[in-house]
Amino acid sequence: MGWKSLDEMDLNGKTVLTRVDINVPTEDGRVTDATRIDRIVPTIETILEKGGKPMLLAHFGRPKGRVVLDMSLRITLPALEKALGRKVAFIETLEAAESPTDEQRNADVILVENVRFYPGEEANDPDFARRLAGLGDIYCNDAFSAAHRAHASTEGVARLLPACAGRLMQAELEALETALGAPKRPVVAVVGGAKVSTKLDLLGNLVEKVDRLIIGGGMANTFLAAQGVDVGKSLAEHDLTETAKQIQLKALDLGCQIILPSDVVVAREFRAGAPHETVPATQCPADAMILDAGPDSVARIGAALSNAKTLIWNGPLGAFEIPPFDTATLAAAREAARLTAENGLISVAGGGDTVAALNAAGVAGDFTYVSTAGGAFLEWMEGRTLPGVAALAG
Repeated sequence: MGWKSLDEMDLNGKTVLTRVDINVPTEDGRVTDATRIDRIVPTIETILEKGGKPMLLAHFGRPKGRVVLDMSLRITLPALEKALGRKVAFIETLEAAESPTDEQRNADVILVENVRFYPGEEANDPDFARRLAGLGDIYCNDAFSAAHRAHASTEGVARLLPACAGRLMQAELEALETALGAPKRPVVAVVGGAKVSTKLDLLGNLVEKVDRLIIGGGMANTFLAAQGVDVGKSLAEHDLTETAKQIQLKALDLGCQIILPSDVVVAREFRAGAPHETVPATQCPADAMILDAGPDSVARIGAALSNAKTLIWNGPLGAFEIPPFDTATLAAAREAARLTAENGLISVAGGGDTVAALNAAGVAGDFTYVSTAGGAFLEWMEGRTLPGVAALAG
């Protein structure tokens, strides 16, 4: 795939400038979810085992090129040290990193303060990239979630030092290559969410790559409306019905089957436990809104999954945050997890809502790979070149 892994690098005695994503949720001065920190541990441990010294570069929040004390990476130190089981030296400025103290120089792991405190980071300023590169001997990118940004610490530095992918980056790239680059067929994609407008590029790319495309959530309402179906008061982008028709025609031409809900769960109000009923997708009452796919739709999705070798999933099938409109999403997720365990289905999922839905179903750990990368995962699925990945390949 054009990039090197940590296994191909001589790290002994080298300072390894390691870009990580530890932009974690916090509350009352502490980290509330250390998932992203836990996922970088294998990379740091590998560097240490190979005799290297990891110097971590990361961002936190959006300080927009200025020092914002509430966005200091210092808040991550206790969680980082707990995950690694070792002391981490914190360096507060780039200037201090360029002239570290003996204590900092002798530390096993070093964390440099928020790179987004400097305007040169997001501008991918060549001079700033050179300053960062001067801190280390080798560059390792383990932040796939930031790889769609052409910033100094994700793209600029990679072109100035011998570069490789960290363990998490490697796992992401290998999973995505398996799912979209050279997949086992048939390939099924599940794409849900509220709006077609946010996923036009994704849909356009997927109909060229997959055998079946299952569309759910509010997006499905737009496609139903494009077929002349009255969707009542449902969330739908009626100004995009012509675009939806073009996507359907393109899919037909390419031999990609689009699967829309055949029955739907409707309600008159959007709240937990609201009175609801299941009707054919073509018979949504004028005063109701579609909030989930129905049992027949779930059965059709299950049938499509049962014939698949590869599954790519991005987005829920209904308003999964509010029961009982989470039924279709949870049922389909559990069926995909079962097929992964029992039939060898390769299941790759990603995106914030998707991860939340899989966690709600209790199956996030049962998919082949679940990406927490968000925007980078979506852009990869759209077929875009990610600057941080392209730089690793030279």
